[in-house]
Amino acid sequence: MPVEWVNALLGGVLIGIAVSMMLMFNGRVTGISGILNGALSPVKGDTLWRVLFIVGLVLGGFAMRALSPDVFKGDLGTESWTTIAAGLLVGFGTILGSGCTSGHGVCGISRMSVRSLVATMVFIAAGVGAVALFRQFGILN
Repeated sequence: MPVEWVNALLGGVLIGIAVSMMLMFNGRVTGISGILNGALSPVKGDTLWRVLFIVGLVLGGFAMRALSPDVFKGDLGTESWTTIAAGLLVGFGTILGSGCTSGHGVCGISRMSVRSLVATMVFIAAGVGAVALFRQFGILN
């Protein structure tokens, strides 16, 4: 099995290729929150690809779990409510930040968007601050 950083590098390369292909062939940015928002607010002729993209993400996760279940093993060391709360906060953050980390961090920065660079720095700073706070109050190990 390859070293962990090799898997991360290959994953990053695959994400970069997929994002580039989406922009080159469809003229679309691969921001997940924007794709999901567009699927939930359907516009004629612009919904099918969004739904198929989301279905592909879900099926890809199931396929990965079937092919390599070890990837999904691990204990976060937190209660289930913290995972739910984190998901809700991320959802709120995507609305507040006009996009998600994938949209800003991968797609926006590669397009030299200053707004995306600032948003990504804020996302990272907020994540570091949240972990520090949670550890301070004993919520995280």
